[in-house]
Amino acid sequence: MTGRGGKIDPVGDLLAISDLHISYAENKDIVRDLRPGAPDDWLIVAGDVAEQVADVEWTLGLLAERFAKVVWTPGNHELWTMPADAVQARGVERYERFVELCRKLGVVSPEDEYPVWEGEGGPARVAPMFLGYDYTFRPEGAATKEEALKIAHASGVVCTDEYYLHPDPYETRDDWCRARVAHTEARLTAAADPEKPFVLVNHYSTSREPTRVLRYPEFAQWCGTELTADWHTRFPTAVMVYGHLHIPRITHYDGVKFQEVSLGYPREWRKHGHPHGLLRKVLPVRERV
Repeated sequence: MTGRGGKIDPVGDLLAISDLHISYAENKDIVRDLRPGAPDDWLIVAGDVAEQVADVEWTLGLLAERFAKVVWTPGNHELWTMPADAVQARGVERYERFVELCRKLGVVSPEDEYPVWEGEGGPARVAPMFLGYDYTFRPEGAATKEEALKIAHASGVVCTDEYYLHPDPYETRDDWCRARVAHTEARLTAAADPEKPFVLVNHYSTSREPTRVLRYPEFAQWCGTELTADWHTRFPTAVMVYGHLHIPRITHYDGVKFQEVSLGYPREWRKHGHPHGLLRKVLPVRERV
């Protein structure tokens, strides 16, 4: 397509999906069928591909062959160290294995330069982030992490991370989160450009607000950190893309679009199908619907 000044305009969409959970056969079948609508389509994969390294490699390799660019950020499931996984690396070492894997496959990870989307709705800088959580999205009545966890255990709503997501060499997951926030904050500050607003990508929302609709509010403590609450206004942001909640929808906070793009477990998506499609278009940012 020829644009103004005789330049060739990119043809393609910036698309996103998360929470593929391909350990479920039905979800793996869906991934096998995922294809771009145009040769220049980019795909954001916002975490929770699978629990085992080999499954993540299969998925990202397949998608990297089909899409012009794939951008990935880890979810909590990738960081689990499961007994059946051939790769028993934990914590930071496990995350770094995925970064190496992404570089081998040509996939953009949170440790790479943020690519600039020049297609429809651009230019925009796509910023994959790995931030974690620090138990600050606490349930009512909990003033500390310890109190929040006590409420969760009493209700029976406890994230599996407590058993399989190890923070090594950090002492706690919240220590790791704070380190990741500081690292990412410095990178965003250095890259901020109002002419190229960010497409912020993280497995968890940077704002607590989307978690207000959770059926079990105790689970919110495993869904992000208050340290990032103002990032969508502090940094020039076109849209914040996230997953994890398995509640695909679009909301707006302070005039900024937040888009949850999860596929989710078969028992969840069977109820409603895929009314908005499997791959969600991120840009351009449209009016509230």
